[in-house]
Amino acid sequence: MSAHPRKAPSGAAGRGGDAAGSGVSTGAAAGIDAAAGTCGASFVSALSAPVVCVVGPTATGKSALAQEIACRLGGEVVSADSMQVYRGMDIGTGKVPPADRRVPHHGLDLVDPGEAYSAALFQRHARQCFSAIDARGARSVLAGGTGLYVRAAIDAYAFPEGEQVENPVRAQWGAFAEEHGAEALWEALRGRDPESAAELHPHNVRRVVRAFELLEAGTSYAEQHRHLAAIEQAVPARFFGLAMDPARLARRIDARVDEMFTAGLVEEVEGLLKRGFRDGITAPQAIGYKEVVAALDGQATMDEARAAIKQATRRYAKRQRTWFRKDARIAWLQADGRDAQSLADEACALLAAGDAARRP
Repeated sequence: MSAHPRKAPSGAAGRGGDAAGSGVSTGAAAGIDAAAGTCGASFVSALSAPVVCVVGPTATGKSALAQEIACRLGGEVVSADSMQVYRGMDIGTGKVPPADRRVPHHGLDLVDPGEAYSAALFQRHARQCFSAIDARGARSVLAGGTGLYVRAAIDAYAFPEGEQVENPVRAQWGAFAEEHGAEALWEALRGRDPESAAELHPHNVRRVVRAFELLEAGTSYAEQHRHLAAIEQAVPARFFGLAMDPARLARRIDARVDEMFTAGLVEEVEGLLKRGFRDGITAPQAIGYKEVVAALDGQATMDEARAAIKQATRRYAKRQRTWFRKDARIAWLQADGRDAQSLADEACALLAAGDAARRP
């Protein structure tokens, strides 16, 4: 973990991971991930209280609210952020600094940058955390903006075999993309599966490769996408989303990116490069890192990198908002002009009412 010369801002950029489309099966709640040892029905009955989920676009204050709720409930936070799993990627992903963690945090620093990680692996990790937290008599608070990670943790997603690591189809098409380029990869997919190709941006190599994996598994990206809404819930949960005026959120994002640079983002990137993690921090989803690398390589000025990070993060926030707005389970809290304490008051009141209604 890199040292922070100043306090790192929370929840700004650094994460552009897939919010959707990693490709899952829509099997019954049982049999979600046999390797994890947690099948649906027995897992639900094992938890003494529903998981509290805090979701929404980046920079709305999810981390602060999740921690405040956990403090009040005697709980622990599980991060659902596809970029915060990487060690050393701290400032740019908005991790809560260790000194500011008032409760235990999980889901952070699980692998090195560039190391294979997936929603299937996160599903296993999150559910193991839920079980362990519950066994300690605490409440799990799942917090993050990676929509697929949230749904993988809570819903009955059955990931095809080979989704996690050492997938030969992924390796084959990943190598094809490296040799021939993203456009050629997308054209190859369009030749085999035009419907799925039409839903994917040609430059989103990871999702295009995923579409080839699904074809090998006997389904398609387009087919899986149609079934997302029908997947059943496997883990008891209450959902809270943070809503914010888009113009206000854009200003917050811009301010947070400026704070990241002040906190030492450039130095963090330089340290990761020296440790040999260039491939991991220049991936398309590594917002906040790949732009700084480009500037350090002389392909842009640092001011241009800063502006690019702000723009990419605003676009990512819009995608997150679109993803979460489709989930009818989410109770939306208006976050404009409110701090974590005020939002926690509202969320905890709703939780108390729901918990009371569950009691016999």
